[in-house]
Amino acid sequence: MKHDRILRVGSRDSALAVIQSRLVMDALQAAYPDIRLELVTMKTTGDKILDRTLDQVGGKGLFVKELDAALRAGRVDLTVHSCKDLPMDLPEDLPVAAFLRREDPRDALVLPEGASEWDVRLPAGSASPRRRVQLREMFPEVEVRPVRGNVQTRLRKLEEGAYGGLVLAAAGLIRLGLEHRVSRYFAPEELLPAAGQGILAVQCRADMDRAVFDCLRDREAELCALAERAFVRALDGGCSSPIAAYAQVDGDAVTISGMYVDGTDRVWKGSASGPAGEAQALARELAMKLKEDASCPEK
Repeated sequence: MKHDRILRVGSRDSALAVIQSRLVMDALQAAYPDIRLELVTMKTTGDKILDRTLDQVGGKGLFVKELDAALRAGRVDLTVHSCKDLPMDLPEDLPVAAFLRREDPRDALVLPEGASEWDVRLPAGSASPRRRVQLREMFPEVEVRPVRGNVQTRLRKLEEGAYGGLVLAAAGLIRLGLEHRVSRYFAPEELLPAAGQGILAVQCRADMDRAVFDCLRDREAELCALAERAFVRALDGGCSSPIAAYAQVDGDAVTISGMYVDGTDRVWKGSASGPAGEAQALARELAMKLKEDASCPEK
């Protein structure tokens, strides 16, 4: 890369989004010490509308709308996203250039500061339909109520007494330096993560030289992200659907775990294992099997 090149990195303006973008910038700077990097932050539609749940206002795609526009207009050269926030169908002119190494993919329970036990008399806060249906299965006595805003906003609502606990992505808490707030980690077998949870994705324009971003790519994260997204796509689910998928790589083998929720909020889970090179096909086959099982529950 030319030493006088400037790369402008587009990011949401939340503290977590900025930290995630800085991680990408640090990796690019290490690979190309002579380039200049500039961070361009913006508030997205999803960040502005906080009085309604995401499924009421268009889904998590609202978090990338303004970033996509800036990328197309040339105001930025790449954008950084939490992979789980990316729409399932991406525009051809804005491909994903790299998936970065996965952080902890689990969900985590956060209690009010100083609390040692979860007060289940108060609602549990979660903005995710995926978490809501699984938490209701695990803790039928707990009301799960939506909570919107960035992590700091949600924590403030927790401290104000609106919730007995929050369920958040462990990766975000870790990146914010808030892992000390975690009261409990939910194993994927308990609470199946969202597709791409813990993975950062970098988008660029299709006419750019994507080899520039090879220094960011993590093979295992890419394999997992594409397989998990294939599972969700096979069920016609968006990134705010109550669908979950989680892939684990072991050498040349992969195991895909998935969750399908039918129209009555019944939960169907399963897993499939096979060669890592067939991960996306395995994910699609598992999705179809769970959907078939749900349509014929007596089988």
